[in-house]
Amino acid sequence: MSKNNFENVSLLITHYNRSSSLLRLLNKLQELEIAFGEIIVSDDCSKPDHLAKLRQMETEYGFKLVTTPINRGLGNNINKGQDLASKDYTLYVQEDFVPTESFAQHFIDAVSLMDNHADLDIARFYGYVRYPYSKPFEKGYRLMDFKFYYPGYLKFYVYSDHPHLRRRNFFEKFGRYKEGVNVDLSEYNMCLAFLKNGGKGFFYPEISSLFLQLNNSQEPSTASFRKDWKLSQNWFVRAMRGVYLQYKTLKFHKDYLRYPVKKVD
Repeated sequence: MSKNNFENVSLLITHYNRSSSLLRLLNKLQELEIAFGEIIVSDDCSKPDHLAKLRQMETEYGFKLVTTPINRGLGNNINKGQDLASKDYTLYVQEDFVPTESFAQHFIDAVSLMDNHADLDIARFYGYVRYPYSKPFEKGYRLMDFKFYYPGYLKFYVYSDHPHLRRRNFFEKFGRYKEGVNVDLSEYNMCLAFLKNGGKGFFYPEISSLFLQLNNSQEPSTASFRKDWKLSQNWFVRAMRGVYLQYKTLKFHKDYLRYPVKKVD
């Protein structure tokens, strides 16, 4: 019996060609004595050797494995995994993340806050950068405070594909992830859908203290270039980034104004 048993939470892990990373994540959860009502691993047509390892782990760790005959991208991978989730909440994590020793207690707090505040849709546990506009909340968390007139484009990232907790009705309220597009565009569309449909959430301000993203040469991160581009202090990269971010900020504002509100079925 695990010390921290979240029966009302589905753990959804998306996977693509990083079976050793997935094993590390599952082992760390066991080490921290964290268990869930169900675990779903959604695979995006990994290579045969990785898929064989997943089928071995499926029996040992008791997760539900959902696969696809062709690679369909992260949007589809999240969609088909979320379709299997049956619990009140879903903790979404990509396979190359690992929870820290501090995660369990703060996750208990996040679930409690979601239980007590029905108007909140998401709790975020990681980020490359801290969400820029927020208000003090409860239990060390902060409420994200989106206003269209706030400066910059980072204000639009109330939603993020990084590890987060969300309600089971997420698709009903915000729609499904856009498929047939790259990872960035899928996340971008969900950011806009989340805001245009009244999404609200909170985050833990020490943005890299609850999860670590760990990669190596055998199972590298697909986001490493984007992360280097965002954080590099090289003068030329910084200058190019400044021009690009001006364009990006204008585009976000235009797309937000044009993005349709989801129709209620």
